Amino acid sequence: MREFRIRQDLERHRVGGFQLPLGVEPEGLPEPVQGYTLTYQAGEDDEPDSYAFHVVVSHEKLKDLIDAAFALLPEEVTPVVEIGSRDAYRSMDVYVGEEALPLDHFLRVWYEFEEIIVEDVCIGAGANAEEPFIEVFVDSWKGVAIHVPIEWRDKVEEILTKLDLEEVAETWPGGLDPDEPLSKIREVLEIEDEHSPDIDELMLQLREAWDLALNIDPESNIDEGGRELGMTLWHAIVIAEPIEGDPEAGAYVSFWATAGSLAEIEELIADWFDESQEWAFKGVYSMDRVAFDERPEELSAIPHRRTQPELHLAEVDRWGEAGPGEPPKRKGPDERESGGPPRGRS
Repeated sequence: MREFRIRQDLERHRVGGFQLPLGVEPEGLPEPVQGYTLTYQAGEDDEPDSYAFHVVVSHEKLKDLIDAAFALLPEEVTPVVEIGSRDAYRSMDVYVGEEALPLDHFLRVWYEFEEIIVEDVCIGAGANAEEPFIEVFVDSWKGVAIHVPIEWRDKVEEILTKLDLEEVAETWPGGLDPDEPLSKIREVLEIEDEHSPDIDELMLQLREAWDLALNIDPESNIDEGGRELGMTLWHAIVIAEPIEGDPEAGAYVSFWATAGSLAEIEELIADWFDESQEWAFKGVYSMDRVAFDERPEELSAIPHRRTQPELHLAEVDRWGEAGPGEPPKRKGPDERESGGPPRGRS
């Protein structure tokens, strides 16, 4: 696998004096106000009362802001990543660390991939902690959310003042309609051929480095509005390694299945590997629910309504001599979406 590289053919756009990430091409986008908004949030359950800052700065100032915000984090943190989803029933995938990590480990991984994270508007990332109750999160449009206990308000405002940032009524002007986007989202990674790493490969590496898991209930199957879906079609791409032979060899295995939860599709995949004489499970590359109309031609005969979990199709794509190539193409939506400039993150 080659190194990640940012495209060199992209012009960085400006809206007035505000520099945008490379992943945004504006089409009538209004110029934001640089500064921060501040919201008081009453604690619920065991959570303390807190303040949520949402900071927006021009791109050339972003890394200094991130460094200053990360300095607030304690010695152990839990990473969080949000990325636009290809799943048919939600717009965003949220991944959370399984365990708290040392801050220096989190930062080492962050700075390895920071150039991509701050340019690609399909992904947001950060970290939080319970003691003290704090979160720093760089959202997909590269606003920085800083969530702290109420007694930390002065500390955060002092940091922002040193960066010449003041509280403002709003950052992105009101009236932006996510259904009528005023910008285009574009690929920022250089993709020359099937061996070029893309945003999915970045997500795979972040999942491994930060021990991230998809933040959903594995036993249910609901859409982002909370509606129970029952049985749906799933497409998973799994990385496999040979049971015997060359340890550097491997394959992508593409699974199509009907299941009523993440746990059920995982069980179907585990059963397939238990019966395989050649391949052992190594890791999940992607796992998404797919609208029935987006099913591949090979599954055209399956009934629309199904009542039992079932594996319909498994295809093995062995790696070539050059090592891992491009994984099997996912059927269904090909582009992740960004819903436009966020108002903040609670």
